[in-house]
Amino acid sequence: MKQEMSAVLLAWYDLHHRELPWRISPAAAKRGVKPDPYHIWMSEVMLQQTTVAAVKAYFAKFIARWPTVTDLAEAPNEDVMAAWAGLGYYARARNLKKCAEAVAFEHGGAFPDTEEGLRALPGIGDYTSAAVAAIAFNRPSAVMDGNVERVISRLFAIDAPLPGSKPAMKAKVAELTPTDRPGDFAQAMMDLGATICTPKRPACALCPFNHICVALATDEPERFPVKAAKKAKPVRLGAAFIAVDRDGRLLLRKRVESGLLGGMTEVPTTEWTSRQDGETGEEAAPFPADWEAAGSISHVFTHFELRLSIFHTGPIDTPPDHHGFWVPVTELDGQALPTVMKKAIAAAIPTAFSTLKG
Repeated sequence: MKQEMSAVLLAWYDLHHRELPWRISPAAAKRGVKPDPYHIWMSEVMLQQTTVAAVKAYFAKFIARWPTVTDLAEAPNEDVMAAWAGLGYYARARNLKKCAEAVAFEHGGAFPDTEEGLRALPGIGDYTSAAVAAIAFNRPSAVMDGNVERVISRLFAIDAPLPGSKPAMKAKVAELTPTDRPGDFAQAMMDLGATICTPKRPACALCPFNHICVALATDEPERFPVKAAKKAKPVRLGAAFIAVDRDGRLLLRKRVESGLLGGMTEVPTTEWTSRQDGETGEEAAPFPADWEAAGSISHVFTHFELRLSIFHTGPIDTPPDHHGFWVPVTELDGQALPTVMKKAIAAAIPTAFSTLKG
């Protein structure tokens, strides 16, 4: 039965797979075209907590700029962080660079071809190691992302709530994963969850598993996967200061390498963290000036919401002791500014960015 289920899904995938820039199609695979492990790894890191639609442009930009893992390893950190700006979850970018360096300088530019070897690399956990092993090296690894969780939980009507049910789900995926074409099977499961077995209003009539899906048989697929009740996210407060000098330059500074938004560029802000508020008034400005209130912005991180009061001053004479660096407002798109900082700048200077990437 399990072999039949895998065969049914792979037949569906051959006809209905998504065309993705990092993916080798089933037809190309039959002609002997092999996936590029660098491309698979890059896409999997980018896709964590990010949509396929958002990742496509970033993937193309990174591959065009750094065609090999060695190119990426040799790139300046600042360039990688700037290219990543807007994708969020910036620890991924720092780990991307560290992993590239490990592959290039410790493994001769070749990715390990097993889950164990991949998991030993910086920033690669259980999911990414399984995905790269299966897709890039055709290892029979059990790959389980959010889409696969949804498919499996509905297929077998797994009632235990996430995240506690993950081990049981992964065991089911391992049972179903074939030794032949495990990479295509993993991608088929992801595609099925992304296009058919969607969170709301799944297209069950088109699903290759609709004749054996337990959740569909009970007419309640949207109840799965069962999730534990969410805790309300705490709200943190702070202030951000937008200063423009008479040469049309904006005051920026670099955050410390570790922690939230580590190594990224920011406007001066008060000392908020995920655990505590920062000051919210103009008395906390980086230097005395005629600061004016410019509204407020809100940005949601994984574990908390940040609300920043925005203050603006300028054009001003450049202060001699500014604790940062000045960048022309017209060149901000080239800076490693996370989305929360772009929002803060845009609140005071609406024309600062050609696009506000989120």
